[in-house]
Amino acid sequence: MEKRAFGKTGLQVSVLGFGGAGIGLAQASQGVVDRMLGEALDSGLNVIDTAECYGSEELIGNAVFGRRQQCYLFTKCGHSSGFDLESWDPELIEPTIDRSLRRMRTDYLDLVQLHTCGEDVLRRGDVISALQRARDAGKTRFIGYSGDGEAARYAVESGAFDALQTSVSIADQEAITLTLPLARRHGLGVIAKRPIANAAWKREERPGYAEGEYWDRLKVLDYDFLRDSDDERAVEIALRFTLAAPGVHTAIVGTTNPDHWRQNISMVQSPGVKYDFQAIRERWQKVADTIWVGQG
Repeated sequence: MEKRAFGKTGLQVSVLGFGGAGIGLAQASQGVVDRMLGEALDSGLNVIDTAECYGSEELIGNAVFGRRQQCYLFTKCGHSSGFDLESWDPELIEPTIDRSLRRMRTDYLDLVQLHTCGEDVLRRGDVISALQRARDAGKTRFIGYSGDGEAARYAVESGAFDALQTSVSIADQEAITLTLPLARRHGLGVIAKRPIANAAWKREERPGYAEGEYWDRLKVLDYDFLRDSDDERAVEIALRFTLAAPGVHTAIVGTTNPDHWRQNISMVQSPGVKYDFQAIRERWQKVADTIWVGQG
């Protein structure tokens, strides 16, 4: 699988990464996770991204135990899940990272990210300092911010972070102009989340949360490649669009279906379908509403 230099970190990351939200929310079995991550590592994938609030750290830690040197473990912190502290309390950062280390059965993490906190929290600086102390103590090699919009822009411009995780897809293109150029100039590694827009176009009825927002947007965008019956081709075009966005190093896709995961791996390893990146950008620029901001 193709590898890209992850900004100034020196890491060589696979263009496709595994996102751990889905397996946690669905309470996937350890056996399913073992098989998916085993196949992913065998195929050359080396990025596994999760968060302390997803409920998947333990599943991932068990699945990659014994293969730690073959992958980069990324997680996120900041929420008070399981602790008697307010979210974004700087005293929360160290214990959540320590818990992530135990759950993932490792003595260090490759990247710990602040998880979608607002610009006001970032500007106070105390949670950033707490994360930097964890890096200085060797608990994580690098630190990052996961989020969108003006908060993400501030995080990049602050110079405090090594990486940015942000939404980039056919239905979520704010970052392509707002933060990706800045991230490139600052040498940040960039992780694209929601790279296939949750495949929202497959739903007959409007789903909830960010998928619903994407469903609405895609109705307006009305891309021609979403009109035919070949869903696999549509997914591949969506994924390749995200990976072609200047500044993106890896795109994380989450699934609980091993068949979907095999298809994703096959897509990025194949020569690829023909599509027009610029046509997708131009369609967005023509019809996108100014309120179509990045979805966290």
